[in-house]
Amino acid sequence: MGTPNAYVRSWVEECAKLLRPDHVVWCDGSDEERRRLTTEMLLQRELIPLNADRHPGSYLRRSSPNDTARTEKKTFICCPNRDDAGPTNNWMAPEEAKRKLTAVSDGAMKGRTMYVIPFVMGPSGSPFRKVGVQVTDSRYVVISMRVMTRMGAAAWDDLGDSDDFIRCFHATVELKDDQKFICHFPQERLIWSTGSDYGGNALLGKKCLSLRIASSMGRQEGWLAEHMLIMGVESPHGGTQYLAAAFPSACGKTNLAMLVPPAALNGYRIWTVGDDIAWLRPGPDGRLWAVNPEAGLFGVVPGTNQRTNPVAMETIARDTVFTNTALRPDGTAWWEGHDDPPPKEALDWKGLPWTPASTTPAAHPNSRFTAPLRQCPALSSKWEDPQGVPLDAILFGGRRAHTEPLVYETFDWIHGVFTGASTASEVTAAAQDHVVGTARRDPMAMLPFCGYNMGDYFNHWLSIGRKLSRPPKIFRVNWFRKGSDDQFLWPGFGENLRVLVWILERCSGRALSQTTPLGEVPAPDSLPLRGLDLSRDAVKALLAVDSAEWRGELAALREYFAIFGDRLPSAFLREMDALAARLGT
Repeated sequence: MGTPNAYVRSWVEECAKLLRPDHVVWCDGSDEERRRLTTEMLLQRELIPLNADRHPGSYLRRSSPNDTARTEKKTFICCPNRDDAGPTNNWMAPEEAKRKLTAVSDGAMKGRTMYVIPFVMGPSGSPFRKVGVQVTDSRYVVISMRVMTRMGAAAWDDLGDSDDFIRCFHATVELKDDQKFICHFPQERLIWSTGSDYGGNALLGKKCLSLRIASSMGRQEGWLAEHMLIMGVESPHGGTQYLAAAFPSACGKTNLAMLVPPAALNGYRIWTVGDDIAWLRPGPDGRLWAVNPEAGLFGVVPGTNQRTNPVAMETIARDTVFTNTALRPDGTAWWEGHDDPPPKEALDWKGLPWTPASTTPAAHPNSRFTAPLRQCPALSSKWEDPQGVPLDAILFGGRRAHTEPLVYETFDWIHGVFTGASTASEVTAAAQDHVVGTARRDPMAMLPFCGYNMGDYFNHWLSIGRKLSRPPKIFRVNWFRKGSDDQFLWPGFGENLRVLVWILERCSGRALSQTTPLGEVPAPDSLPLRGLDLSRDAVKALLAVDSAEWRGELAALREYFAIFGDRLPSAFLREMDALAARLGT
């Protein structure tokens, strides 16, 4: 590995002076380093080896019971002007944040080793590519960052003598609430996280860099950092079209990105480019191009099985770190929604005895898998293309039991951005600070991840559209609509391809639609439903738009958008008035 440049060395020395570790180790991302750290973690019981026949090369990790998910109330945007953080972010003045973080971090690595992780987000040679350097005292972070990013000498090669790298400071400290801070300094391109050793709070290339800091960078540089999957749909008639989709966590992004076509749509193929993060850039051809900056998968595991996501099951069959799943007596991992029935006995995610009679879940609802993306059998050959893939469609969606139709196409780019910004979804277990099942607004599925004022973010989306002569069409989807019996109307999972086929045929000008106040829904018989046991009444209910219900939704939307004040795009006010007119108010 090459010698790090003077800027990196100076910053690392500053970190070490504050943290006072016993040792400093510069990581190289090698196989030998991974084996050494894994052995150390096994000896310290930081990792538990899983059954070598059933889970070759895989391990179980248990996090602290109070450190199992994103902690939004402890996540801050630290910029000089509070209004620049906006009403949907927690704000802290940079000087105040640094005082608090310095006090918490002072001497925090005494008796410990500080690891220096050089990493790159984005494929080799890509204009999207960004370099980060993370310091941490967590071996779990080191081995996970090796999976999730391009780690090692490539970072030094890209950086050269430049100071253009994102500084990522992580110290586990004690896992106490008063020491937990996940702070982002957009002006300095600095992330400072203490008091957590959970996934996205500690793997700083994840949401902290790839969304919060990257969204701010994208605004300055003319691109978008989005909480989106990227996938290709290959038609039996030839050719592959690409789409990106934004859903809140645990609402089916990974399942959609790895979808297996139903038998009735034989001949279609799905190619996975990414399941969580998309960086979008206008291309010289007037189209919007997307790249996945990550190299791994960090997915929610409960509910994953051979029916819901066989591709994911194959992906995580080996060389995977499971976090907070249950452990069966035979050394295999189990979680709610597994193909196997509940075991007669197991150790739960806390390491405590569990049986089917227990009143608590065996696996934490936000338990995770971390696996290399290259293990995905549906991986697209384009996933490391430096330019990315051109998007034909963008999908916004969430988990709504009522109100939202199965699918509709928006009228144009401005209407599409407005529709994405108005997304609401029922809360999942990925966020620790909200009641699961309640609905909240989640614009573009970016509410917890936008690194600046979302009013400005909406305007940035509109400005990107003005740079596109061939913009992707924008659609809204909702796999979770329920009928009067409170049962899901749509089967979901692989059958979602039927909706994608209609969407992409709309992009090609072939599928028919009918106009509603919300947008264009599939015309009768235009959805490819052959072989699906779904009544006409169910299809009608799936696509229904209740104007009275939407008048209430619009009133709530006006109230929500009012929080952005004069930063809200004036185009959104016109869109709300136009929607009101279409609804007959």
